[in-house]
Amino acid sequence: MFPLALVLFEFSVYIGNDLIQPAMLAITQDFSVSATWAPSSMSFYLLGGGCVAWLLGPLSDRLGRRRVLLTGVLFFGVCCLLILLTQNIQQFLALRFLQGIGLTVISAVGYAAIQENFAERDAIKVMALMANISLLAPLLGPVLGAFLIDYVSWHWGFIAIAVLAALSWFGLNSQMPRQQQSITRQPFVYLFDDFKRVYRNSQFLGLSLALPLVNIPLMLWIALSPVMLVDELKLSSLAYGLSQFPVFLGLIAGNALLIKVIDRFALGRTVFIGVPIMLCGALFLLSAVWLSQYALALLLIGMTLISFGEGISFSVMYRFALMSSSVSKGTVAAAVSMLLMLSFFVVIEAVRWLYTQFHLIAFSGSCVLLLILWFCYPRKVFKQLLDQRQQAGLF
Repeated sequence: MFPLALVLFEFSVYIGNDLIQPAMLAITQDFSVSATWAPSSMSFYLLGGGCVAWLLGPLSDRLGRRRVLLTGVLFFGVCCLLILLTQNIQQFLALRFLQGIGLTVISAVGYAAIQENFAERDAIKVMALMANISLLAPLLGPVLGAFLIDYVSWHWGFIAIAVLAALSWFGLNSQMPRQQQSITRQPFVYLFDDFKRVYRNSQFLGLSLALPLVNIPLMLWIALSPVMLVDELKLSSLAYGLSQFPVFLGLIAGNALLIKVIDRFALGRTVFIGVPIMLCGALFLLSAVWLSQYALALLLIGMTLISFGEGISFSVMYRFALMSSSVSKGTVAAAVSMLLMLSFFVVIEAVRWLYTQFHLIAFSGSCVLLLILWFCYPRKVFKQLLDQRQQAGLF
């Protein structure tokens, strides 16, 4: 029951982006600012997730995952209610930043607890299953966001998210295991020494840098698709919401396939299938630049392939990155989270600016470049790890 309670909070954190992002065009109108501010809601959300990971992960090592997780869930819910009082876009983005801390609570504390409480393959299955449940957020979010725009106020979205977070808090309070792997509780003065050990590990760096390279294309889609599909291609709010279904069904299918085949193949082999599929999808995105009459179909085909490839790759890559260092798992999870969230913020804001200048080619070209970069250093490190596991008899 603990993973189910955790995934309810994960769902509330994810829908905190996927429900609100489609409503950003209406929110920018309410605050009388340009629609180009819309992607910043997501990038500040992700920045908030990256800025406190260095503290929450090690704090959960010392105080216990349970205490930090419950406090984080409560903080997220309160911030969702406080955003109802904002009067301008600057205040709105400041609260989005604080809400983003919920992402770190999930990645640096919740995921670490999952890895500690389950064996290797079971942990990957649980992560993939959690991902599939939480993917209801990007499936339902755009449609519900369209409903908010057309029939009610965007404020009700944050109220609903706060209610979900409250339900999760009660579930975690009753179901989360109290025991935790014991570690030496060093003073916080040693905190930066721990991070130094993690980041000096070349295998950790290669495996962790691989994560944003395969995850950012989908993040860019979530951030920019309201502008691309509604503002540029003139889809209605409802049509925009429905267009997200094939993309996230592809991700669900990828996760489901991973769960089905993970016991049949050497762990990690699905990554060498998934990432090439993602690159093929990115090439479909690039073709939409020149075949503008088929732009919508090519974008959806490309993003569905990208999300499917990510589904059969990401959970395995995350497990390997987290276990690549002997430092306590809260600190390692925090190090992974900081790399992920800060990469998301920098790339989304950069591509947001490029999109205002070059439109679709900025989005599609960025996706192609990110996936090509995976085939450089990260692929080399990943292959070395699989060779080491094979020599050690680990499959």
